[in-house]
Amino acid sequence: MVTNQPYQAGRHFLQIPGPTNVPDRILRAIDGATIDHRGPAFEGLARRVLDGLKPIFQTKDAVVIYPASGTGAWEAALVNTLSPGDKVLMAETGQFASLWRMLAERLGLEVQFLSGDWRHGVQSGQIAAALAEDKNQRVKAVCCVHNETSTGVTSDIAGVRRAMDDVGHPALLMVDTISSLASIDYRHDEWGVDVTIGGSQKGLMLPPGLSFNALGAKALKAHESAGMTRSYWDWSSMLQANKGGAFPYTPATNLLYGLDEAIVMLQEEGLTNVFQRHARLAEATRRAVRVWGLETVAKEADEKSNSLTAVMLPEGHDADAFRSVVLQRFNMSLGNGLGRLAGRVFRIGHLGDFNELMLAGTLSGVEMGLAAAGVPHERGGVQAALDYLSTP
Repeated sequence: MVTNQPYQAGRHFLQIPGPTNVPDRILRAIDGATIDHRGPAFEGLARRVLDGLKPIFQTKDAVVIYPASGTGAWEAALVNTLSPGDKVLMAETGQFASLWRMLAERLGLEVQFLSGDWRHGVQSGQIAAALAEDKNQRVKAVCCVHNETSTGVTSDIAGVRRAMDDVGHPALLMVDTISSLASIDYRHDEWGVDVTIGGSQKGLMLPPGLSFNALGAKALKAHESAGMTRSYWDWSSMLQANKGGAFPYTPATNLLYGLDEAIVMLQEEGLTNVFQRHARLAEATRRAVRVWGLETVAKEADEKSNSLTAVMLPEGHDADAFRSVVLQRFNMSLGNGLGRLAGRVFRIGHLGDFNELMLAGTLSGVEMGLAAAGVPHERGGVQAALDYLSTP
């Protein structure tokens, strides 16, 4: 494979919060020969992945698959349920919440954007207050990001649902799980979510290219009268074709091979074990950050993400310069700061196909990089993580 980087011995550590490392089993699955997407073999594949996704979203409802990034799934959720000029309520939790807002506005929707400091999750009280003031029920959807990839902050979606129910507002609840699906416990049905958005390139351990909408009954009812223009994203066409184990247009067959294998791997480990593994690795990372004397972007203990950790550098130190040192010296990629956090933070991805030894290498690279880049810190973060991970 030709890259713009000179050869460096050893494996490259890809520790951005997605796309994540793709395990060999999935790479080998994707490598299969392409088959007729109108034939019986494909029908079996389609039915397996469509059924296999439901437990991952923790839903009994339909999940549709698009050949697209998560941005496509954002758009699909909105255009299938809303009409031009409809009002949506969104919470500013970080860069990706802000981008979803921009997309909604470009579609001609009216967005009420609840301001946030990018260090806290969705505030259920803010949601409740805004909906209580909406006497004419103009708000047709509440849109939240479950795990904000730019900040490492996880929001309480069950709390948002309770807030909506407490004020008796009929708006749909739409939730982005792109960096939490198959990494952090998420319950589409139990939490009363109407549309859940997901992507392939993080907890599902696949390359980018597939995105998902999990559809609740209320969302499907809204779809019947939604007036937004749509064609490629139309749920009706997708659901009709899916009934026969097909897609309304050419699917990403080889990525579906990979998805089929990813579902099997998650089943083998068990979702509860997957969530516990992510929680354990995240806690070890946070212990290292505390010993280094650095601060996470996430302020509240119960909102700190189990998928990634965003770390703030001291004033006067450029996070991108630090990341460059780590890449050049130790062949490891860390996530950059996005939006208002650009140059101020680096992000450690610890999700997907990831274990204790990989984390030990990652944290070692960070600690060596802090020293090499001249960033003030206390040594011993790696040891603190190892002490935690080696505890029975």
